[in-house]
Amino acid sequence: MEDYIDTKVFQQMVASCSGAVLTSLFVTPLDVVKIRLQAQKNPFPKGKCFVYCNGLMDHICVCENGNSKAWYKAPGHFSGTLDAFIKITRGEGIRALWSGLPPTLVMAVPATVIYFTSYDQLCAALRVRMGDYAQEAPLLAGAIARVGSVTVISPLELIRTKLQAQKQSYRELTACIRTAVQSEGLLSLWRGLGPTLLRDVPFSAMYWYNYETGKKWLCEWYSTREPTFAITFLSGAVSGSIAAIVTLPFDVVKTKRQVELGELQAKNLSCLVSSSTFSVMSRIVAQDGFGGLFKGFLPRLIKVAPACAIMISTYEFGKAFFHKHNQERVLGTLQTSNT
Repeated sequence: MEDYIDTKVFQQMVASCSGAVLTSLFVTPLDVVKIRLQAQKNPFPKGKCFVYCNGLMDHICVCENGNSKAWYKAPGHFSGTLDAFIKITRGEGIRALWSGLPPTLVMAVPATVIYFTSYDQLCAALRVRMGDYAQEAPLLAGAIARVGSVTVISPLELIRTKLQAQKQSYRELTACIRTAVQSEGLLSLWRGLGPTLLRDVPFSAMYWYNYETGKKWLCEWYSTREPTFAITFLSGAVSGSIAAIVTLPFDVVKTKRQVELGELQAKNLSCLVSSSTFSVMSRIVAQDGFGGLFKGFLPRLIKVAPACAIMISTYEFGKAFFHKHNQERVLGTLQTSNT
């Protein structure tokens, strides 16, 4: 099967950026509705935090004055998901369904561009170097690319969380970060990186390996050399679902640590946050049993599967477009030179 190795790095970045934007546009309304329903059944008290995630990025939001952030209005009475969609649209306008979009785009687009572009470049290089083991290249490339993107974005995630938690000015935030670095060192900017890597690196490795394997199998099944949009969409959804289920315990641990950190920051007690991944996991098991590590199974699956499917199919479509464009340009150049 022909790979789109001849697409340029900039073209891969444009394709991944387009995928991130489209994924955010499609999946954000689902999480807006989910948060509204959660707030209705379990009202968020002042100072408490909740995690907003649209399949690409997590966002910590701190409730103020008994309500949440401004882009999450006080909930009305919703009887279900469809009823919430209708009432939010009628009462606040259709734009309210995308009210959490700006923070997502600010963080998700650069992270996705780094991640997908790094994966493509690494996978192409590893396939050449690994010889007989080239079929394992997506697994290794996916893991390395995720380590790089998460590590780069982690300090920005911490800064954004502090801004959401305490409404600080940029001068106050700079002083706070400088104090933290002086007292705890530069590694304080990567607080929470451990559980994030434990969740995202295995997810990425499994996702890309299963995706490439599934895409190849479907192409052989339908006797086609190049994957269609339907093939990439289905492969992305299935591989994303498998990876989401396997890594769910680490997602639960990461969410709990983020929420605890956000609540303590809101009360100026962030210095008390020192829980390791193992201790948080042990506490969850002690309180809720092993089933507690798989809380949110269905919401995560419903969110991750379409997000992965939309992201990868859009990305592959973008690469195919640029691949065809490059071919036509080369052919046009050759015809011009021959004449």
